[in-house]
Amino acid sequence: MRFGGWTKRRGLRICCVMNIGTWLFTKLKGRQIGSDAAGNLYFEEKRQRPGSQRNRRWVAYAGPVEASAIPPEWHAWLHYTTDAPLPDTGRKVWQKPHLANATGTPLSYRPPGHDYQGGHRARAAGDYEAWTPS
Repeated sequence: MRFGGWTKRRGLRICCVMNIGTWLFTKLKGRQIGSDAAGNLYFEEKRQRPGSQRNRRWVAYAGPVEASAIPPEWHAWLHYTTDAPLPDTGRKVWQKPHLANATGTPLSYRPPGHDYQGGHRARAAGDYEAWTPS
């Protein structure tokens, strides 16, 4: 069961990709740390579990669940590389905006000769010869 869209229910915004178990765990044990430009919400456990070295951290995706949709600033925090999320100081002019992995989508790279590009590529000088058993 997935909750559709962003709704407001008893004081908590519910993301479209949270199932009821994740929503309930987040409501009871989580506190929101922040969000990114894509609308993903980042959470951490309120209290440390007994015998645990660190608090759990998780993300509630704003769109389809795709790990590459997490920007580098938040990736470091999720994987315990930093104790606090990296500050969003804005991008430098030479930095490109974060793009999710496009593999398997129409936006993915398809080299010349790919089946979706016609299946034929231009011959290169010194092209290979197919092996034939003797």
